[in-house]
Amino acid sequence: MAIGSEKTRGFTLLEVMITVAIVGILAAIALPSYADYVTRSKIIDGTTKLGDFKAKMDKYFMDNRRYTTLPGGNICGVTPLVPATSDYFVIVCGPPGPVPTDTTFTVTATGIPAKGMSASFVYTVNETNLKTSAGPGSTYNSPNCWAVRKDGSCS
Repeated sequence: MAIGSEKTRGFTLLEVMITVAIVGILAAIALPSYADYVTRSKIIDGTTKLGDFKAKMDKYFMDNRRYTTLPGGNICGVTPLVPATSDYFVIVCGPPGPVPTDTTFTVTATGIPAKGMSASFVYTVNETNLKTSAGPGSTYNSPNCWAVRKDGSCS
C-alpha cells in the first residue's frame, strides 16, 4: 500500500467550523424575522377582534340609537367576550379607557403577557372608526391606524 492512497473519512476541523459559521449567520438572520412574523400574526388577531366588536357596537347603535345599555349610562351595549385560550389580546369597552356615552365609545385591545404579547401593545377604535396603536418602546406606534410593523406602518 502506497502512502497517501488511503481514503480519508470524516470532516476536517476547518470544514466543520465553516459549516457552523454559515448556520450561525443564517440563524442570526432568520430568527428575528420569524419572531417579527409571529408578532404580526398575533396583532392581526387583536385587530380583527376589534373590528368585529366595532361592527357589533354599530349594529347595537342602529337598533337602540345609543351605544350604552341605558340612556345616559356608562356601560357599552355589547359586552366583549372573555378571551379564549387562543386569544392574544383582551378586548375592553370603556374603563380603563374612555367611559362610553350614548353617542361615543372606545374599544381597547391590550396584549396578554402570558400569551407572549406585551401589555404595552394597545390598539383602539372608536365610534368614528379612528384607530390608534402603541407597542413596546417606540415601535408599532401610530395615532391614526393599526400599525402592524415595528416602523409604525399600517396594514
